[in-house]
Amino acid sequence: MTRVPTPRLPTVSDVASVAGVSRQTVSNVLNAPDIVRPDTRGRVERAIADLGYRPHASARRLRTRKSSTIGIRLDPVQNGISGAVLDRFLHAVTEQADARDHRILLYTAAGPDDEIAQFRRLLDGADVDGFVLTSTFFDDPRTEWLIDAGADFVTFGRPWGIDDMGDPQHRWVDVDGRAGLASTTDDLLDRGATHVAFLGWPAGSGAGDDRRRGWREALASRGTLDPASIDALDLAVEDSVPLASAAVRSVLDAGVAVDAVVCASDTLALGASVVLGSSVPVVGYDDTPVASALGLSSVEQPLVDVAGAVLSLLLDDSEPRHRLLRPRTVWR
Repeated sequence: MTRVPTPRLPTVSDVASVAGVSRQTVSNVLNAPDIVRPDTRGRVERAIADLGYRPHASARRLRTRKSSTIGIRLDPVQNGISGAVLDRFLHAVTEQADARDHRILLYTAAGPDDEIAQFRRLLDGADVDGFVLTSTFFDDPRTEWLIDAGADFVTFGRPWGIDDMGDPQHRWVDVDGRAGLASTTDDLLDRGATHVAFLGWPAGSGAGDDRRRGWREALASRGTLDPASIDALDLAVEDSVPLASAAVRSVLDAGVAVDAVVCASDTLALGASVVLGSSVPVVGYDDTPVASALGLSSVEQPLVDVAGAVLSLLLDDSEPRHRLLRPRTVWR
């Protein structure tokens, strides 16, 4: 059998020959373009594009003392439903990082203190250039440690409890759950519902409180229910299907009218739908595969856009330093 020769990849020498410059000039264009005259730099860049040349990643890391690697914690899956959103985010950010010649290093941690220990180990070993943090919460010690250490990081999730719009040290990307739940509640009210319940998490969860706020503001703005009636429709349980079902049964048994439910997660939506069936509209949050398979409406986070914004803030240090993206409701 005749072996077909593998096409030779273009080299720095090839680029230099086509552009009519030295190898050192090509290296300067790749690593310190500001010191190269614009017309010369343009010739080299055209030669790179025409040849399809790509710098050798490991050699570039040695020259720049950069690992071209981003660390992200692999969160434990607490259930098979709502945890899927972070899996989808990891896929999106890994694909987009690869397109930028960067790698994702996944690590695990049992809690905030353990994660800080992982930060220290990865930074001491020069294994990563920066971090993407997920699952932010009030008084999050991870962000303050990274700031004190002078490490680059961006959070997927607002740094709850601080001046997150004015503090330049905290770069973050989040999805506007408040706007998402407000829009969903408005849509249900426009479709004829009057008593839209909210099934969320106990107070103190930044994302959960934000989603609850959107629902409450939308319901209050219609002026059809008094504050006490709205309070009776505000349900809070941990993220559990059985607990969600029990909360909905309790409200119905108490005689509270409910003609639609918006939820802080698809887990809670599944629990509500077990009790309400198809007779009452139930809308979840995250648009997980479970919601799609069961035909549950859900608020979808734009995770591909989130990944792009996170990498832009981390790698390009672009402005503005905070990105709040709008979700959309997938009606089924």
